[in-house]
Amino acid sequence: DSDADDAVEQLFLVVVAIDFGTTSSGYAYSFTKEPECIHVMRRWEGGDPGVSNQKTPTTILLTPERKFHSFGYAARDFYHDLDPTESKHWLYFEKFKMKLHTTGNLTMETDLTAANGKKVKALEIFAYALQFFKEQALKELSDQGGSDFENTEVRWVITVPAIWKQPAKQFMRQAAYKAGMASPENPEQLIIALEPEAASIYCRKLRLHQMIDLSSRAPVNGYSPSDTIGTGFTQAKEHIRRNRQSRTFLVENVIGEIWSELEEGSDRYIVVDSGGGTVDITVHQIRLPEGHLKELYKATGGPYGSLGVDYEFEKLLCKIFGEDFIEQFKIKRPAAWVDLMIAFESRKRAAAPDRTNPLNITLPFSFIDYYKKFRGHSVEHALRKSNVDFVKWSSQGMLRMSPDAMNALFKPTIDQIVQHLSDVFDKPEVTNVKFLFLVGGFAESPLLQQAVQSAFGSRCRVIIPQDVGLTILKGAVLFGLDPAVIKVRRSPLTYGVGVLNRFVEGKHPPEKLLIKDGTRWCTDVFDKFISADQSVALGETVTRSYTPAKPSQLVIVINIYSSEQDDVSFITEAGVKKCGTLRLDLTGTDASVPNRREIKTLMQFGDTEIKAMAIDVATSKSVKVGIDFLNY
Repeated sequence: DSDADDAVEQLFLVVVAIDFGTTSSGYAYSFTKEPECIHVMRRWEGGDPGVSNQKTPTTILLTPERKFHSFGYAARDFYHDLDPTESKHWLYFEKFKMKLHTTGNLTMETDLTAANGKKVKALEIFAYALQFFKEQALKELSDQGGSDFENTEVRWVITVPAIWKQPAKQFMRQAAYKAGMASPENPEQLIIALEPEAASIYCRKLRLHQMIDLSSRAPVNGYSPSDTIGTGFTQAKEHIRRNRQSRTFLVENVIGEIWSELEEGSDRYIVVDSGGGTVDITVHQIRLPEGHLKELYKATGGPYGSLGVDYEFEKLLCKIFGEDFIEQFKIKRPAAWVDLMIAFESRKRAAAPDRTNPLNITLPFSFIDYYKKFRGHSVEHALRKSNVDFVKWSSQGMLRMSPDAMNALFKPTIDQIVQHLSDVFDKPEVTNVKFLFLVGGFAESPLLQQAVQSAFGSRCRVIIPQDVGLTILKGAVLFGLDPAVIKVRRSPLTYGVGVLNRFVEGKHPPEKLLIKDGTRWCTDVFDKFISADQSVALGETVTRSYTPAKPSQLVIVINIYSSEQDDVSFITEAGVKKCGTLRLDLTGTDASVPNRREIKTLMQFGDTEIKAMAIDVATSKSVKVGIDFLNY
C-alpha cells in the first residue's frame, strides 16, 4: 500500500513550519518541488531597536468584546497607544505559552489571564494565534505565487518543547484544528514537531562555514585562545547581522562535514535548545549513511529560559522601589510596564562577559511620575536609599547598571542550565558526546555561550549555528518535508491496559481479589505495553491478546492508562492516569465463534500521537481510538 501513500504525500505543495515561541514566534516555508530552499517569513512592521526582527513577539490583543484584534508588534503597539482609561477594557496577553508547561491538569477549559486580569479560555487564544499565522503564511504564499493559495495545499508543522507533557502537545493539535489548519478527519496535514529534534535535523545539515565553534582553542595566527573566543563572538555577531538581510536559506542535501568525525554507533551529540521559556536537552546519535537520528536519552530540561532573566530584573526593581509599588504599577500602567520591559530586553541583549561600560535602561516617564505620586519622593531618592550597589541613577532619567549587576541577573538562570547539563552528562547513557549544539533564542547570549563553553568545552565541542534563533524553524521545515528522518524516540510515559488476571496466592495482594462465577481474579492489573524511556521506533506497533472474562460478554471495554513511572503493577497506583477507552461491540456474531474469543489490542507509537486499536479476531470487527489526555 506504499504507492497509495505516496500519492497522498504529493498533494502538499508547500510545508509551512510555525515556531510558536514563549517570547517570539515566526514561520518559514519550503516548496516540496525545491526542498533545498527554505524561506523565512517576511519582515514584520514595527520592530524594536536593538532586536532583530526575523520573528515577532508572541503577544496577542483582543477587543473588549473578546474578538481577535492583532498579534505581535501590531498588538503591542496598538495596546500601548490606547488611553489608559480605554486600555483597561482590552485583553492583552504575552508569554502565555508557558501556561501549557506549568499547568499540571491542563484541559480544554484551562484559562489564561490577560494583563487587565480578565480570563479567557487558553484554547481560544492559541487558536487565534495559530489562525493569525495561518492567514499570514497563506497571504504571503498567494502574493508570491500570484494566485490564491489553498489551505489544503499546505502541510503544517508546529513546534513544541520536547519536555512538554503529552496533554500540552495534544492541546496544540486541538488549537490548530480550531484554527482550521487541519482536522480530526485529516490529521496528517499537521505535524507536531519537537523543538530540539527540529534543531537536530538542521544541525546535521550545517556546513563548516555555517557555524561558530566556540572550542577552537588552539591559538590561531598567534592569538591566544582567549582572543579567539572573543573573535568567535564578533564573527557570530557579524554573521547574524549579514544574515538578517537574506530571507532564503539554501540547505544542501548532504550531511555536513563535521559529522564525518562521528563514529557511527558510539558517538553522540547533545542539542541544548534554550528559548524564552524553557530549556530542552536531547541526546542524539546519527545513523549513517542516510543520517537518521536516534534519540538516546529522554528529553529533559525545565523552565530555565531567558524569561528567568526578566524575572530577576523585576525582583531587582521590587528591591529598589518596593514590591507594593511594582505590583500597583503593573496593574495601573500596564502599557508603561511593557515599555520598560522592552527597554530592558534591548539592554539584556547587550550583556557580554567582557563588557566594561554600564548599561542604561530608560525609565518611562509615567514610571517616574507614578512613583512620586505613590511614595511622595523621587525615583532618584529611592535609588540612593536602596542598598543596591551596582545600579545608579543617571541624570538623563535612566537606570545605570554596571555590567556586574546585569550579569548577576543572568546568573541564576545560567547556573540552572549548566547544572542541568551536568546532570545529563553524568547519566550512564550519555557517554562519548562529541558535540554540543547550542540553539534557540537564548543561545545568542554571549554570557550563556561562555558559561557552557567553560563548563563543558573540555568534554566536547560546543557549536553554535550562525542564525541560531532560526535553527528550529528551519529544522521544522526539513522535518515536514521528510518526517521519516527521526527513526527512534524514547517514550516519555509508560502505557498499558487495565486487565483481570487469574489470582495467584502470595503474588497478588488480597485486597485485589475478585470472585466471579467461581473464578478467582486479581483486578486492576496494569498490563504494560511500553515503559517510560524505552526506545520506540517510529510507527512501531505493540500487540497483546486478551480474552473476555466471560464468553457471553456482548461488549468489551478496554481502558488505556499511562504513568510517568516505569514499574507499575496496578492501575490504582499514584500517578496512573486513564487516557483512552476502546469499546468493542461483540454482538451480531454467529454461534460458531470459539468459546475462547481472542481480542487483539494494538498500540502504535507515531510522531507525537499514539493510536490504539482493538480487533475481535473471530469477526475482524475493530475499533480505533487516539490517546487523549485532555478529556479524561
